[in-house]
Amino acid sequence: MAAEVRSVREEDIAQIAAIERECFTLPWTEQQLRTQLGGGHVFLCAAEDGDVAGYVGMQYVIDEGYISNVAVRECRRRMGCGSALISGLIERAKALGLAFVSLEVRASNAPAIELYEKFGFAVEGRRKNYYERPREDALIMTLRLK
Repeated sequence: MAAEVRSVREEDIAQIAAIERECFTLPWTEQQLRTQLGGGHVFLCAAEDGDVAGYVGMQYVIDEGYISNVAVRECRRRMGCGSALISGLIERAKALGLAFVSLEVRASNAPAIELYEKFGFAVEGRRKNYYERPREDALIMTLRLK
């Protein structure tokens, strides 16, 4: 993957919103995405020559990190973009002194689960009927950093 992982900028928001619409049945709006630019958030993207291939967002409180979304354009999947984003996020989490990073993932999303497991995330719970369109359980996956 040749794209650089960096902090999201205001000018990236429209492309990230397009990725949301491509990847999710209930996508976040540009305004919702802008809230990730504020304090208490880590908001990273993988970009090359102004083209955003994917992004990851995390909110943190004290020493806890909660990943909000991870998304990669379909045409850029299986090229290392997701791995680079998760790796960059984990580096930031460690630098912030977080004890753990947690996320929810669709129980049927085997490629994402495989990616998270590669970085040491483990299933620690299940949220029944968490997702809509289609309705589905979420697995709670957590990476313990301390």
